[in-house]
This record gives sequence, structure tokens and C-alpha cells, in this order.
Amino acid sequence: MSSALTISAITSVADLETIYGIPNDASTEKVADRITPQYRILIERSPFAALATSGPEGLDCSPRGDLPGFLHIHDDKTLMLPDRRGNNRIDSLRNVVRDPRVALMLLIPGSINALRINGRAIVSADAELLESFRVQRKLPRTVMVMTVEEIYFQCGRAIIRSDLWNPVKHVDPETLPTPGQILASMTDNRVGGDEYDRVWPERAGQTMW
Repeated sequence: MSSALTISAITSVADLETIYGIPNDASTEKVADRITPQYRILIERSPFAALATSGPEGLDCSPRGDLPGFLHIHDDKTLMLPDRRGNNRIDSLRNVVRDPRVALMLLIPGSINALRINGRAIVSADAELLESFRVQRKLPRTVMVMTVEEIYFQCGRAIIRSDLWNPVKHVDPETLPTPGQILASMTDNRVGGDEYDRVWPERAGQTMW
């Protein structure tokens, strides 16, 4: 049994500001309330985003990835994100319909800077909107329409420290537990196992969009 952990907590913003001081101009002047021409380029080049949402049950952070440009820019205040095939848990979407606050963090392979976007969103199944996101004759089931309230780049220290894009540092997948192994260990082999891992690549390839 692990021993109890006792750690003192910082409980006020004033105490935090005493430790960290005042952010410099570069940390604050980069923030825009709309999609600027430079930020548009970053959005259009990104193939991956992490979507953060909040709901009555708590928080959720979900990966979203597709071909670059999968985030459609309707205008300088509006982003549209299709919901492609997945596990049908709809944790993020369930949150958005009850609490519209959302956040995105976009990554571009090879770039040390991330792009952060905060705002509010709705979920739509409008037929014309879905049609605009057709890929390989397949439509998303819904589209999240986000009103941008803040957008800014995140400095590259975290990506530099992690050496994220260095192929030499990539982890060998054979050294990691597989989804099938994780499921099997959690369900006494009722779900998952070697067969799950064996058929998943083909199943995923058939249901990518």
C-alpha cells in the first residue's frame, strides 16, 4: 500500500504571481481575438489538434487528426471541425452541447510552436454543412462550429525539451502495451487480446472517414 502524500498547495493567484512575476510583452501581444493572416497559415498547415471540453462529469481532452486543412476557416472568427469516425463515446460532443467552452491546441510536424485557440462552440448536423466536409464519399456525422475568442502561438520550449519530432527518439511500438493487451488485462480476457490487435489495422483502414 502506498503511503499518504502530503504536499502544501498554492491557494491564491497572488502567491502564484509572486513566484512567476509579470509576463513580458511577447507573452501578451501575441494574443488575438480573431484569426489573423499569419495564424490562418498555421491552422491550414496543421494535421492534428487536441480538443479540450468541459461538462458536468468533468473535463475531456480528445485528439483530432486529419489531412492538413481539416479545420475549415469560415471567417476570421469561425472555425469548423468535422467529427470523423471514432469510438462513438462522444465525450467531447456531449460536453459541448451542455457547456460551449472549448479549447484547441494545434501541432504541425516539424514546427516547434503550437497554436492555441479558445472559444465557444455548437454541434451541428446540418446537411449542407456536413456535405462541405465530404472525404472519399463519406460525410462526418456532425461538425463543431467554434467562435474564436482567443488565438495565440505557444513558445517552443516544451517541444524542444521533449525532442518531439526527432525520429531518433521515437519509441519502438513493440516495447509498449497494445490496446488489445490493455483491454484483455482489464476485462479478464473478455475483450481485446491478440485477435483485437490483429484485425484493428484493417478495420480502422475501412472506417477512417
